[in-house]
Amino acid sequence: QTQFVESGGGLVQPGATLKLSCAASGFSIEDWAVAWFRQAPGKAPEGVACIDTNNGWTTYETSVQGRITMTRDNAKNTVFLQMSSLKSEDTAMYYCAARGLHCLGSHPEDYSSWGQGTLVTVSS
Repeated sequence: QTQFVESGGGLVQPGATLKLSCAASGFSIEDWAVAWFRQAPGKAPEGVACIDTNNGWTTYETSVQGRITMTRDNAKNTVFLQMSSLKSEDTAMYYCAARGLHCLGSHPEDYSSWGQGTLVTVSS
């Protein structure tokens, strides 16, 4: 079974920094672009960012522009999302998923191997 296991979420105060991890199981991420998505309660899922096989990454969600860094460690078969200056509106379940070699948009239906997600709650 090919899927991701997300971790690193938690309850943090506004302004904090979190680093989320996305570990692949059953396949190698070396040949896959990997994206982070998030879904807040009552809202549709939205793409956050994506990293391709050449380590180039793209931010999809404008509200996190300048506050995130996405990296990958192929040796650990893991992708990371570091988020800083967290805001209450960043509260959501965060998921990762994969597609081809390149990041080609933020539509969830174009990605596969979804994990169970990790919950990020930003609250004072």
